[in-house]
Amino acid sequence: MTDKNVAQRSLTLLGLGDMGTALARTWLAAGHSLTVWNRTAAKAEALAAEGARVAASPAEAVAANDLVVVCLLDDASVGSALGDADLTGKDLVNLTTGTPAEGRARAAWAEARGARFLDAGIMATPVMIGVPEAGGYVFYSGSRALFDTHRAVLEVPAPARYVGEDAGHAALHDVALLSGMYGLFAGISHAFALIEGEDIAPKDLAPLLSEWLGAMGFFVGNAAERLTSGDFTTGVVSNLAMQVTASGTLLRTAEEQGVSTELINPYFELMRRRLAADRTAHAGEDTAGAITLLRR
Repeated sequence: MTDKNVAQRSLTLLGLGDMGTALARTWLAAGHSLTVWNRTAAKAEALAAEGARVAASPAEAVAANDLVVVCLLDDASVGSALGDADLTGKDLVNLTTGTPAEGRARAAWAEARGARFLDAGIMATPVMIGVPEAGGYVFYSGSRALFDTHRAVLEVPAPARYVGEDAGHAALHDVALLSGMYGLFAGISHAFALIEGEDIAPKDLAPLLSEWLGAMGFFVGNAAERLTSGDFTTGVVSNLAMQVTASGTLLRTAEEQGVSTELINPYFELMRRRLAADRTAHAGEDTAGAITLLRR
């Protein structure tokens, strides 16, 4: 999203891994003045040739600008890099992947040192940065005033979605979506394993699998509505009792094909537990009711 119409700003970026480098290049391409730092200084050389100013230390990089963006390995790296920096009056935007608790703790840490703070969750890979049609975006949470002040600059690499004053909510949204993604990947992996060794080409199954998963996307909204209302029985098409029975066919097929059920059986076990807890009450439910068992 190298938008030349965004007013040019000066900012600092700490961290030049694949994601940090992609972010840096979009800001430089958009004409922003960028100071960078990376623990391995050699990674900054290419960006220096593209116009970035390279700082010798994190403290020097932070001192260079009021807006400081951090994209490091983990939360511990953030604390280590910024340990000697003066954050008084700084606007600190943390693009480092972390947990909700780490986001909240880092917000308190930054505010105690005189900075405004935003935590973030990047819903994109490095190749999606600066490419609007790729569909990537970034969740932000924390100081609304900070977000509003810098939104135009923050949206140069990817669209921004603000999800609230609670600094932990960007990470929570990030992890929730990624968890759904990995669950999807697990099912896809199991599906491809089932056909291995058969006269069915993966490339032939792929469009069928993609189409079917798209058709099943309605479950997301359906589950949200049922969890909100607490009503798991109205308008149910495929009830829990039937689904539990049907799961046996899937498990037996895996056994026949010589495929482990480790990726799909945990979900089936959750459904079985929900049904066994009270068959009379739960047999006619939608499977979304099983979600309630996951809370400890």
